[in-house]
Amino acid sequence: MKKVFLLLLTIGFFLNSFAQSNDYKKGHAVGVSFFLNDFKAASDIKSMGIVNLLKNHNLFNMKRMSPGLALDYMKGLSNHMDFIGTIGGSFVEYPIKNHVPFGRDKFLLEATGSVNFKLLTDHYWVTPFVDLGVGASKYDKYFAAFIPTGVGLQVNIKDEAYILLNSQYRIPVTENASAHFYHSLGVVGALTKKKVPAPKVVEVPVITDRDGDGVVDSLDRCPDVAGLAALQGCPDRDGDGIADIDDKCPDVPGLAKYQGCPIPDTDKDGINDEEDKCPNVPGVARYQGCPVPDTDGDGVNDEEDKCPTEAGPASNFGCPVIDVVVVEKVNKAAQNIFFATGSYKLLPKSYKSLKDVAQILKDNATYKIKIDGHTDNVGKDEANQKLSENRAASVKAYLVGNGVDESRITSVGHGKDEPVADNKTAAGRAKNRRVEMHLSNY
Repeated sequence: MKKVFLLLLTIGFFLNSFAQSNDYKKGHAVGVSFFLNDFKAASDIKSMGIVNLLKNHNLFNMKRMSPGLALDYMKGLSNHMDFIGTIGGSFVEYPIKNHVPFGRDKFLLEATGSVNFKLLTDHYWVTPFVDLGVGASKYDKYFAAFIPTGVGLQVNIKDEAYILLNSQYRIPVTENASAHFYHSLGVVGALTKKKVPAPKVVEVPVITDRDGDGVVDSLDRCPDVAGLAALQGCPDRDGDGIADIDDKCPDVPGLAKYQGCPIPDTDKDGINDEEDKCPNVPGVARYQGCPVPDTDGDGVNDEEDKCPTEAGPASNFGCPVIDVVVVEKVNKAAQNIFFATGSYKLLPKSYKSLKDVAQILKDNATYKIKIDGHTDNVGKDEANQKLSENRAASVKAYLVGNGVDESRITSVGHGKDEPVADNKTAAGRAKNRRVEMHLSNY
């Protein structure tokens, strides 16, 4: 029963939350009602259950009920809540717990105070309600207290009288109380006529729109300049969605967070600050607005530096300069490379010089070498070209055979195309038949 009580109470507060005004609040009203008390059905529910009681057609069996009359008083508490007080009497045999039956009917006096929680207001002619209250009774010399809970219908008759249909289950609270059903039909009438509120006089304000932009002056932030409704009547010359009065760059589209101005480019490198990782230093887009890096700090940026991790001058493409002594040693070695006549076979007297070059390369892992083969102009051009290529390749093969990684060596044949002396003399032709070697760090 506690759960039922809490549920009804919750419904009551929920309905009351919808009360908005006193337009449909009931005045003082009194009336009479006819009722039937049913103690037997309440007792049978406990012993056999409501399902069996319904099967036996005894839940609303008027033959098992005791009639009575009651006086009613009603007063509206809000649009959705009415107070109703009832005093009623009937002759019944009242079952009292742990007391032998009286054997005959005696007068039962009951008084209740309840609140009807209405689903609708008195504006509607039929209004369902749930009710919850407190009650007391006197039977013979026994007093008792109970809680009336129930449901009902209110039928509105011209806002001055109401027919009330109500069915309650009365929950015993004290020891002398007995659970029973209470079904009533009554009529209550208003003691005074409902006051009809005087009609409100609504003053119609004068609406003006000085700039004629369709936004009334009371809502227009720029009442003297035609503008857009979306911007509260203000213009937007650059069409960036920011009213000119708020726009620090009214003629250039921008963003609200920059007060209507475009995203700034502090370093003027063409990359706006939001995308620029170096907003205060000019840079390039491929490095997200930062300058091209110079890893080794030699003043030659990595994109132009052939040795980006080793410092070197720009004249040597950012690579360290090879010691002149080493360069001269390689050049001298190149002058002591000899081949069999008309052949690309190395002569043994070339080996020592080439071994010295191989050692230099092994001692300096960053060094690379280019081998260029040349011939004089004697013979066919095609043969000379082939011979120069093979002689350069023979030198490369010798160095690889002495432990130098092949990827560090390049060999090229130039034939007769790059003479260093006059091919008309024997001495000149001898100088032109040569192999050159060039060291580099890249």
